[in-house]
This record gives sequence, C-alpha cells and structure tokens, in this order.
Amino acid sequence: MYPLLIDAPQLKTLQHLGTPCAVFDCSFDLMKPELAGGLFTAERIAGALPADLDKNLSTHEAGLAVNGGRHPLPQREAVARWLGSLGVHNGMQIVVYDRNKSQYCGRLWWMLKWLGHEAVAVLDGGLQAWKDAGGSTDSGPFTRPEPAQFELKAPLRQLVLTKMVAAHLGQPAQTVVDARAGARYRGEVEPLDPVAGHIPGALNRPFTDNFTEDGRFKSPQQLKAEWTEVLAGRPASSVVHHCGSGVTAVPNVLAMELAGFGPTALYAGSWSEWCRTPGLPCAKG
Repeated sequence: MYPLLIDAPQLKTLQHLGTPCAVFDCSFDLMKPELAGGLFTAERIAGALPADLDKNLSTHEAGLAVNGGRHPLPQREAVARWLGSLGVHNGMQIVVYDRNKSQYCGRLWWMLKWLGHEAVAVLDGGLQAWKDAGGSTDSGPFTRPEPAQFELKAPLRQLVLTKMVAAHLGQPAQTVVDARAGARYRGEVEPLDPVAGHIPGALNRPFTDNFTEDGRFKSPQQLKAEWTEVLAGRPASSVVHHCGSGVTAVPNVLAMELAGFGPTALYAGSWSEWCRTPGLPCAKG
C-alpha cells in the first residue's frame, strides 16, 4: 500500500502485478478552467480517469457544499457516489497525478483520506515523470468502467471550518500556515479574491517550496529541516493549513507528513472564504 507518494517505476510494477488500481488525472489550469477536459483528452496515463477540480472535486450547488470559498468541498456522500460511478472501490490502490507539480492532484489525495481511504498516493513528478520512465499514455475519449461501490469510513484527515479557525485565532493551540506565494500573503497582489492580505498571525510557506525543479517532492530530510525552521518551535500538531481555496495548501499537508510530522489539519475554505466572511480580521505585510 502506498499512502503518501508513489514513483513511476512503482506504479508500473503495480500495474504489471495486476494490483487493483485506479489512476486519476487531475490536471487543471486555475486561470483557464475550461482547458481541463482538453488536457485529459490530449494526453494522459493509459487507463487514467478524469478528475476535474471544478466539476468533480468542488461543488457550487446550494446546500451541497461543506464549506465556502472558491472551491467548496462536496459532501462526503456525493464524492463516494462519484468514485463508485467510475468503478472505484475500497479495495483499490488509488494514484493521483497532474502536470502542475502536484498543485491540483493533492486535492483528491486529501479528499480520499477524508473519506477514510488510506491507500491513495500522489505520483511524484506527475505525468512528465511517468513519460520519462517510459510509461504508456492514452488520448481521446476514455472508456467508463463498470460502476462499483465505494463505502465511506471514518475520516483520516481533519477538516477545519472558518468558525473553528476564528475561535482559536491567536491562541498557541493553533498555528495557521498560508501556502500562497509571498506577494499574495503580504497583500501586494490579489488576482482571485476581493480582499488582499492574510489571516492575522498566519505563517507563510508557499507550497512551491516543497518541490525540486523537476516537480518532485524534496527529500524527507530536507523537508523536515525546512519545516522545522518554518514552525520555529511551534508544535506540528497545532498546524492548520490553508491557501486561496483549499487546493494548493495540500502539498504543504503532504510535505509535513513526508517529513515525519504526521497528519495536520486543512482549512478548506481558506482565504477565499475568510476574506468574504463579515467581521473577520485581515492583515497585510
């Protein structure tokens, strides 16, 4: 079982052995979301299934979202039905990837943990690493598998809501970590949300800092050293991760686990929900 990362040779071995496995292509373009389907159709790992951030990993239907923000989480039951409709069941090893330095596939990794599924891993290096390893690819429409039953289990990762973050703001028991780029954290620019800035007291660890130039995660040793410096003595158990809409914060969640700190919480509503909530403080600088 692979619960965090898997590399291309390991995935090829699973497929060669006939291990029940589902591979999801989560490639996306935040500024051009309409391109997601085209990316999947143009080229993907052979046998991969599509997972669209806007259509499958978020919901904008009234009453069906767990939280607010730009990419609200669907109810766990809805996610389980979607997985079952694609032939995914609890006995599978699930692998998620994108072509964006794991910027988007981490969302599905976290959601599956939230549904209680342990055997889910991010393909380190994404599609390019797969191609570099000689892995086969597909293009064009995909063949939908026969439906299966995906059963919910107890969540394996903690979801934190806005009211919880606000209630513990400034307290030692909560360390908020913002995964956005430094300029957005400081409030110098804001291309997506109505207010620029950050949650008061939040630390800044851009999610891109977790990767090498080729899009793979840094070594556990390097990640541990860097995150130890970020935390500066604060307990890892107190960390609540967020970003703009709860998507790019997940590489920080995964990086801390790779570094040996254990699971930490995700504030999925993130800045896009926080800054739209009346009465909540916002900081700059």
